[in-house]
Amino acid sequence: MHTIKYRLSEERLRPRRTKLEIPGWAGKPEPRADGSHEYAWHCVPFSEAAQYGLEVFYPYDNELRVSTKDGRLVFDGDFGPAPSDGRMWPPFRTFGEQFYTYQLLLDLKVEAGLAVKIEPHPRFYTDPTGSVPIAVPALMRNWWPMMFFMVFKSPDEGRTHIFGPNEPFAQFTVIPEESDFELAEMSEEEAAERELQARRIHESRATLSASTQWTSASNTVFDATYRRIHGAARKLPPR
Repeated sequence: MHTIKYRLSEERLRPRRTKLEIPGWAGKPEPRADGSHEYAWHCVPFSEAAQYGLEVFYPYDNELRVSTKDGRLVFDGDFGPAPSDGRMWPPFRTFGEQFYTYQLLLDLKVEAGLAVKIEPHPRFYTDPTGSVPIAVPALMRNWWPMMFFMVFKSPDEGRTHIFGPNEPFAQFTVIPEESDFELAEMSEEEAAERELQARRIHESRATLSASTQWTSASNTVFDATYRRIHGAARKLPPR
């Protein structure tokens, strides 16, 4: 169990473990049944990835709309009078031609050997409107004590990113600070073992997915093969 400590300047910036919003950005509470529309929460790999980190929420009362018009960024929002603590105001700025920044004023401290990775919030991947802000990935080392700012990708011409009150706009995940791995091709024995596992799953799919197969409204076939194996694997003792 790891501990993530935080320091913030605004109570509404308090992070929390990312949650699937149903109904909401993760979809509607439709059952896995014939004729249902397929939603992101139906997919176990996506659901696990979406809930792997921390989410932060837009802490201001008024909506901010960021758009690109004639090649220039436009910030449309009312932040009220500047605070007396000398912070940058308003907290958004252009950053080059294709990006903009937000002075987040949130400090996350993780344990030695770990780092915080900034990512787009998972609702970005389910958004059909193109209005969800796109956080630019960044890796913050645990020795950085500053309340940092975030960088976002500018919207395309004619598009608008919307920061809504109390809406999540980014996700933070905690990962090893060094990408300490190497790529190696599997040995013949390892490859054969993986192929055998794959064939066994394929041949057993009718049993593994028994009574769980369903066809969505878009005529896409789903079943619970992965979900059932996932559930069984989680019950196994760690290797």
